[in-house]
Parts: sequence; structure tokens; C-alpha cells
Amino acid sequence: MTKTVLITGCSTGFGRAASLHLAQQGWNVVATMRRPEVGADLAADNVLVTRLDVQDPDSIAAALDAGIARFGRIDVVVNNAGYGLFGLFEATPREKVIEQFEVNLFGVMDVIRAVLPHMRANGGGVIVNVSSGAGVFTLPMISLYCASKFALEGFSESLSFELASQNIRVKLVEPGGVLSTDFGRRSTQEAAGAASIPDYDRFVGRTAALFAGLRGERLASEADVVEVIYRAASDDSDRLRYVATEDIRPLVAARREGSEEAYMALLRERFSGAA
Repeated sequence: MTKTVLITGCSTGFGRAASLHLAQQGWNVVATMRRPEVGADLAADNVLVTRLDVQDPDSIAAALDAGIARFGRIDVVVNNAGYGLFGLFEATPREKVIEQFEVNLFGVMDVIRAVLPHMRANGGGVIVNVSSGAGVFTLPMISLYCASKFALEGFSESLSFELASQNIRVKLVEPGGVLSTDFGRRSTQEAAGAASIPDYDRFVGRTAALFAGLRGERLASEADVVEVIYRAASDDSDRLRYVATEDIRPLVAARREGSEEAYMALLRERFSGAA
């Protein structure tokens, strides 16, 4: 039986690439985005392009209904839509904090809540949540993005126990930096609009230089991450987490396999130049 996947955030980046890849593997794809005209070129016999804004619950319900009407069922959901809020916490307005969580966490919850009755009726399904290395370890200047992804990790892990009783598997895909995506554009726009606090100028300047160095280390491509998304979506095991890029493995290992003291010492050493 041909599987059907609904993917959020398909206008660019991992979502767009995943839509193309899974369609090429013979899957039916419901490729969703806030502005479907942007992704009109994705449309094909086995690809439905439709609107879904994770901040609009009515659009979530409508997209699910459209996908079921077109293909008969939804077997897998890939929660990919998200963005990173970059900047100082103190300089970030409360409404931007709320928006970060609405997109990266509450929107994921709303999509999952909407699809669960359908999956239970079908006897099972798969939920793939695209997290981040920033959901495992922290970096300066992205405290709110880290907070949203740490919350996503905890939510997904707990949810996996609940949904196992319904034969619904939960998966977490954890990418690091991939320069070929459009992910950084919105983050840059958000940072440009943030207030400036002169007391932090030295720290911000040194942190920006550290991030520039990290970008030079990013060797993964969209294709690498999409292959891991596909593997997670196809995996019948109860495995929860999938590290998607090699650049973050040392920090992931430090966080998950070493002591708290060693992990914190490593991060403080790495970012001591920003102090």
C-alpha cells in the first residue's frame, strides 16, 4: 500500500526537499505551507500542495481534510515548520517569545492533536518531529530557540510512551547547521529588529564571530537531513532520536554520554571568547 505523508513548512529548506524526496520514493505527499502559491511547482499526481499555517488551527484541520480527501489517509506527519529566534533574551519582546513557542512547539502540538483521531482509527501511524542540535545542547544568543526545541524534545519523548499504546510511533530528527537552507533568513530578520543594549555589545560582537566560525564547519546538505527524515518515517522500530548531521555529534555525545561537569566545561571553553 502506498503511504501518505503530510509535511509542514514545505516552501523552502528541509520541508521542500523532503517533499521531493518522498514523492520520488513513491509516497503520496501533502506538502503544506503558509503560502501555497510559493510551492505550486511541487504539485504532481502524488503531491498535493495546500495551505497550512501552524499558528492557524483551522488551516491545520483543512489541510488534513484535503490530504485525506485526495489520498484516502495520512500515515505519517512530518512536523518541519519552524524558525530560530536569534538575539539577547533581555532585548526580546514578550510577543516574540510567544511567537517562537507558537511556531516551534504549540503548532506541532496542534498538528499532532488534529491528526491523532485519524491515525487511531487507522490503527497506527508515525509522527516525525524535526528538532535541532539546539534541543540537545545550548548556544549563546539563541536561548529562546533552545527553549522551544528542548520543550519539543521533552514533549516528544513523553508523548512517545502514550502513543505507543495506539501503535503510533514518535520520532525526533536532530539536525545541526545546514547552510543550503533558508532557515537563517528569518532568524536574521528577527535579530535585525531586536532592541540594542550597549552593555552587551562586546559579548554580541564576539558571539557573532564564534557563530561565523561554526558556519564554516557545517558540511551537511539538505539531502543528508532529508535522508534521515525518510529513514525515521520508514523505521518500524521504537527508536526515538536520529542525529541528522555529523557536525553536532561531539556536542550531542558530550551532553548525553558524559558528565554534567565535563559537558559544561566543554561549552564554557568553546564560548569563553564571547565572555
